[in-house]
Amino acid sequence: MNLQKVSQISTKIALKALHTKLNHIVLLVILLTIGNSFGFAQEFKATDTLKLSSGLLENPKNKKANDSIKKKKNILEGIVKMNAKDYEKIDQKKKQLTLYNEASIKYTDFDIKAGIIIYDYEKKLVYAGRLKDTAGNYIQRPVFTQGSNVVEPDSLVYNNSTGKALIWNSRTKQGEMNIKAEIAKRENDSVVFMKSARITTAKDIDDPEYYFYVTKVKFVPKKKVVIGPTNLVIANVPTPLFLPFAYFPMSEKSTSGFIVPTPGQNNRQGYFLQNGGYYFALSEYYDLAILGDYYTNGSYGLRAESSYAKRYKFNGRFNFRYENNIQSEKGFPDYVKSNQYNIQWSHSQDSKAAANSRFSASVNLGSSKYFRQSVNMNNVGSTLNNNLSSSISYSKTFPTIPQVNLSLSATHSQNTNTEQIDMTLPTFQASVDRVFPFAPKDGIKKGFFKNINLQYNVRGENRIRTADSLFFKPQMFRDAKTGFQHSIPINTNFKIFKYFSVSMGAAYNEVWAFNTIKKYFNSIENSLVAEDERGFETFRTYNFSAGIGTTIYGTFNFGEDKKIQAIRHVIRPNISYGYTPSFEKYYDTYAIDATGLTTAEYSKFEGGLFGSPGKSYSNNVGFSLSNTFEAKVLDKESKKGESKKVMLLNNLNFATSYDIAADSLRWSPVRMSGGTQLFKQKMNINFGATLDPYAIDNVGNRINTFNINNGGSLFRMTSANLTLNYSFSSQDGEKKTNQQNQQNGGAGDDLFGRNTDLSDTRQSLFDKKEDTKENKKTEWYSTKLPWDLRFAYSVTYNNSRRQDEIASHSIMASGDIELAPRWKVGLSSGYDFKQQGVTFTQLRFERDLESWRMSFNWVPFGTNTYWGFFIGISSGMLSDIKYDKRQLPDRVFQ
Repeated sequence: MNLQKVSQISTKIALKALHTKLNHIVLLVILLTIGNSFGFAQEFKATDTLKLSSGLLENPKNKKANDSIKKKKNILEGIVKMNAKDYEKIDQKKKQLTLYNEASIKYTDFDIKAGIIIYDYEKKLVYAGRLKDTAGNYIQRPVFTQGSNVVEPDSLVYNNSTGKALIWNSRTKQGEMNIKAEIAKRENDSVVFMKSARITTAKDIDDPEYYFYVTKVKFVPKKKVVIGPTNLVIANVPTPLFLPFAYFPMSEKSTSGFIVPTPGQNNRQGYFLQNGGYYFALSEYYDLAILGDYYTNGSYGLRAESSYAKRYKFNGRFNFRYENNIQSEKGFPDYVKSNQYNIQWSHSQDSKAAANSRFSASVNLGSSKYFRQSVNMNNVGSTLNNNLSSSISYSKTFPTIPQVNLSLSATHSQNTNTEQIDMTLPTFQASVDRVFPFAPKDGIKKGFFKNINLQYNVRGENRIRTADSLFFKPQMFRDAKTGFQHSIPINTNFKIFKYFSVSMGAAYNEVWAFNTIKKYFNSIENSLVAEDERGFETFRTYNFSAGIGTTIYGTFNFGEDKKIQAIRHVIRPNISYGYTPSFEKYYDTYAIDATGLTTAEYSKFEGGLFGSPGKSYSNNVGFSLSNTFEAKVLDKESKKGESKKVMLLNNLNFATSYDIAADSLRWSPVRMSGGTQLFKQKMNINFGATLDPYAIDNVGNRINTFNINNGGSLFRMTSANLTLNYSFSSQDGEKKTNQQNQQNGGAGDDLFGRNTDLSDTRQSLFDKKEDTKENKKTEWYSTKLPWDLRFAYSVTYNNSRRQDEIASHSIMASGDIELAPRWKVGLSSGYDFKQQGVTFTQLRFERDLESWRMSFNWVPFGTNTYWGFFIGISSGMLSDIKYDKRQLPDRVFQ
């Protein structure tokens, strides 16, 4: 046999499977030495020698005899791969195979990687260990992989005949648990015994923040961990906490099981057990958790929470919450009993699921006072929400020519202060895409006629307005209003004098109403009556509009050597005209007193879904002016002295109109609005004002006299407003969002505090950062303290009747600061200058050490006073190892 030195060691054998695991590697070694008949190559150093027994070589004279022997089945299960960076050496005298430096053996689901691997094929033992580098440090720790189980010891000895192994300083991960044992004994594929083991959920298994020191462990991969006497060690300091034994189920799949409730005490409900129940792992696509609360004064709560998902199809979650809240005791004057509920459903369809249709849902409805009176959850931001809203929609596009779009939707809007609910069940919309009847086939549209286009839209609604107390009761559906609106808009646009853009349009509308009214004077009751009538009625309207506008550019250059090199001003003036005739034919008269001599006009379509036809003749001319200001400045960060653009004013708009048909007060007030962004677009400033050209009389009513002719200025400011939002930090990061508050119907910021779900206090009070090298530093920050700050300022001025008052004036702020690595403090508060009082205030404190956390959350005053302290392990598997103490707010029942 010829020996040849090559640059890479690679051995592969493809044979039929018959037996299991590594106990046939010995056969492989024999084949490596004599396997000419198998057609493979082997590598050795030039100094290696090899002695082969002639009895093992094939004898050509016996070829015929061998051919007559019935072939046995191959005993190897699959391909065997062996690699080593430096060399592979076979010692026939010691019966050993040595793989040195980045050695590996891979066979079926086994994979061993180490600095050095020695296989004794006479004793059937595999030894894997580390190597020493030039500095004397151990490198290339062995990695033993079988399927999804990975063990990283310092060294190991494996018997490929019995399947047993002896492992020193093994490291393995099962689910959220990391296990390190001084000595581990592997009995077979499914049972491992360990001695002097550390069990932790910390990421750094060699230097964990905490661990459970266990003298004896029985470990069954993917099934269970049974441990003997156990002691909790924190920061390498043993604690008095001791367990005689423990059992941990291990599974890569979700499993059903009981959820242990949290005990506590509340001033108004007494002692309680919260968030206890059962978790159902129904399938890999959906699950269900049934949770409940019980209070010693008789209050209780029930919740059902489910999540579902299917890859490339959809995902969503559904929550149903019900609470029976009792305040005080029977016989006392402040005794109140109330039932509250809340339903949340979110559904999102994957964009790959369907090309021409889409279904989505975002539902948040229930009792108006649920978040204010709920004792289980301290959603502090949600208690201040004034609106709950929902939307369920389905849309379908038909790829025809022209294209047709259909959609069905149901919406819900609920004011939690007035307890008024507005719903559409459902809303139907359809549209036919824009058609250009006079455009040529080549698609080039230029001029008045070629740009004429029209489309068709239809909208149908079943709208309901009801109260919280009548929600989904028969009276709610009796008050529903139904109707359809058809519209055909016709438009065109073209240019004149090269620089002026002209647009013209007309619209035809037809309304089908199924709810109308009839007004008359009831002489018996001596009162006016507006009686609802059901039946099919229609009305038709039309209007005409036109507009002309242009864009003017102006640039003021100051020189390339200046800090501000140029300012660019863009002006967009526009004049519009609108004409709508009077539709008097849809109006009737009715008597307003018993004599019948005094009458008034009304339309039977008043209060309809799509309004009523206008009686007044409208002939308006509108004027608007839009401005933007942009500067070209020297870029200080540019090494080449380049310039950059800076937006000075995003918009500065003026708008008014003149009614030709009116007999007085023809000019409408001038509406001014503007906005800009400063400090690298971190500060948003928006302002607005209303300027009235007419004067008012002594009682505050507008009169047909210009204010300047009445001894005043050209315009009279009737109202103004200013809002300012600023978000900045020591590091320019992404904008924070309060997702739970958004889901409950609130804003995405935390100016009204961060929501804390008491059902899972392991959640952080702050936004989690990715584990980077910068975040893992343990030294003090010195003067570089990570922080972020958000604040909002708002002021409104009102002078419509010369009251000259500040209608509202407030400032709100929220900020977080990281005092040291993983030490965070946060504050949300504000001040109302109009009411002269502090707004909602919340203090947050947290100490996070990856595997466990400590937090304190405090609302010091107000209607939602609250404090809560928590310290425990972050892992869900060990979530019961905690100390949780809190004082819930005393809800006010109304």
